[in-house]
This record gives sequence, C-alpha cells and structure tokens, in this order.
Amino acid sequence: AIMRELILGGARSGKSRLAEQRASDCEQRGMQVIYIATAEALDGEMAERLMHHRANRPAHWLTVEEPVHLAQALKTYAAANRCLLVDCLTLWLSAVLFKGEGGAQLEAGLPLTCPKFWSERQALLDALPRLPGDIVIVSNEIGSGVVPENRLARRFADEQGRLNQDVAALCERVTLSVAGLPLVLRG
Repeated sequence: AIMRELILGGARSGKSRLAEQRASDCEQRGMQVIYIATAEALDGEMAERLMHHRANRPAHWLTVEEPVHLAQALKTYAAANRCLLVDCLTLWLSAVLFKGEGGAQLEAGLPLTCPKFWSERQALLDALPRLPGDIVIVSNEIGSGVVPENRLARRFADEQGRLNQDVAALCERVTLSVAGLPLVLRG
C-alpha cells in the first residue's frame, strides 16, 4: 500500500532523523530511497549544516537538490519501488515565497497574489495524492511559540501553518516529533 507521511516538529526535534528511519524501513522492504533536499547552501553555516546532514545519511541514497520546483521533482522521481524523502517543506516554502514578488508583497503587507508561489503550492498539492511509491515529507511546526513581532515572520508562519494543514490532509500518516519521540497524529 502506498504511504504518504508528513513528519512535523520544531527545530532539533528529531524530525529529520525520524524521516530517515522511515526511509530506511522502506529500504528494508526493497525500495530505493531518493532524498529530495530543498535547502540551499547560501552561507557557510548552512553549507556546514547540509554537510552534517549528508554525512549522517547512507551514502548510497541518491540526493536530488530542488529548492523551488518540488512538485516536478516528486513527479520525476516517484515510482512504485521508491521512497522519496523530502527535507524540508519549510525551506521550500521560504524559497518559493521570498524569491521574487511574493517576498515583496509580504514585506509591503499586501495580499499574496504572486502567481509563482500559488502555482508551485497547488502543483505540490495536486501531485501528492497521485504519486506512486512512498513519500516522507518533513516540515517545521512553527506555530507553537509566541506570535512573532515581525510582520514578515507572522505572514510566513501563517503560510507554513496553512501548507502543513493542506499537506497533512493528503497524507495517510502524520507524525509529530518532540524531543526525538514520535507522536502519531494520524495513521
């Protein structure tokens, strides 16, 4: 049976480790794992984090770097005998929102009408239920802290929360990772 899972958690909650464990479980069942990385090494600290992540996962997993066109990458690589691990939706959302007019609209306090953002977001939601194989998606649960003072951060948190809800609605399993412990919310 096809399994789509959304794994949510805060910073350093163990969500990526849990997702990698799920992918390893798929591998035990004879599936090929493809790691879809949405992060970009925009500075030295980020490059170091990415290297650390890569060093911790099996070297034979194919890594595909796709910061923006996530739906297209999922459609390209999904197959019945594959598990796609997407890490993470938050960095993807950030790239799609802040590269180009979306970021300018948010900063100006304008309604978010940026066609690129809405089309990429919709493409992801359209693709997800139709993909073959297993899909494990990591995303940040950023709505548990205080409401940010910064208007841009508030708008981002709103969009992240809405995206998490929409993706969760399409997944058979939704898990919250807290202090390295999984709490199954669905499935």
